Amino acid sequence: MGGTFDPIHLGHLVTAEQARADLDLDEVVFLPAGQPWQKEEKTTSAEHRYLMTVLATAANPAFSVSRLEIDRDGPTYTIQTLRGLHSAVPDADLHFITGADAILNILTWKDADECLDLAVFVAATRPGYDLEKLEAQGVREQVRVLDVPALAISSTDVRERFGKGRAVRYLIPREVEEFARKHGLYDTKGNGLALGGAV
Repeated sequence: MGGTFDPIHLGHLVTAEQARADLDLDEVVFLPAGQPWQKEEKTTSAEHRYLMTVLATAANPAFSVSRLEIDRDGPTYTIQTLRGLHSAVPDADLHFITGADAILNILTWKDADECLDLAVFVAATRPGYDLEKLEAQGVREQVRVLDVPALAISSTDVRERFGKGRAVRYLIPREVEEFARKHGLYDTKGNGLALGGAV
């Protein structure tokens, strides 16, 4: 499951568990992006995002977190990750789980056709995103749609809530909230982010 996870929230966890169950997956590996090349806004340090993802997934034995993308230098491209995973486990049937918002941009990804050849792409439904647009792009048959219960949670909203001093309880795991507050990751002035910082 790829994503920025800035921060990881309950929508991510529900999606991962539903994909694991519905698609009969052996494991869901969370892959926090190192330097997401398509993100316009700055992100929290990769190390902090990795540690929050570890905290959020620790209770589920079918979940693990990989450092593959955050330890790679330069921008993070899904194709590099898929090639690396395919080489490491050539006999595995790879599924790449992501949100509807990301999948609608799949043709803009680096080496998109090869990405679609290396893995089954799983798009989690999300309010406000019409996956019928995949038909027009000619990739609908290569994408499996996962109907997730309506969870209109987004990392952007969580960051904004932190920044405005609003409640985030029941949107993110308690451990992630405590980690974010302890390390001052999302400020209280309303701009949403305190970038970088030591772990």
